[in-house]
Amino acid sequence: MSAAQFNWNVRVYYEDTDAAGVVYYANYLRFFERARTEWLRHLGLNQEALAAEEGLRFVVRRASLDFIAAARLDDWLGISVRILKLARASLELEQEVCNEGRRICAATIQIACLREADFRPVPIPESIRARMKP
Repeated sequence: MSAAQFNWNVRVYYEDTDAAGVVYYANYLRFFERARTEWLRHLGLNQEALAAEEGLRFVVRRASLDFIAAARLDDWLGISVRILKLARASLELEQEVCNEGRRICAATIQIACLREADFRPVPIPESIRARMKP
């Protein structure tokens, strides 16, 4: 199990597209969210279990996206997740959407670790940090 680079695939459905027949820009955030969820599962972490058992939530604090090319209906997209920085109570991720090896969208996403009870930042537990280290 490696946290260095994670890849997940998704098909573009009609519901993902806009009137021009391309992926609606906000849907890239959904693709990125799903890939991060699958990445956490790959690391053996379930977000609902973290909330119920540890009282922790991972939430997006900041997102910066660069739209490079259009994805269209029926495209088979690869979404990657890679840790850029693992800080005390947050992590910064690089995520990309590729279509047949060509970058479609790139993002830098900052995730904060919050205490479920009051949504205040808390340190990422060492047991979780260890799984995230490349």
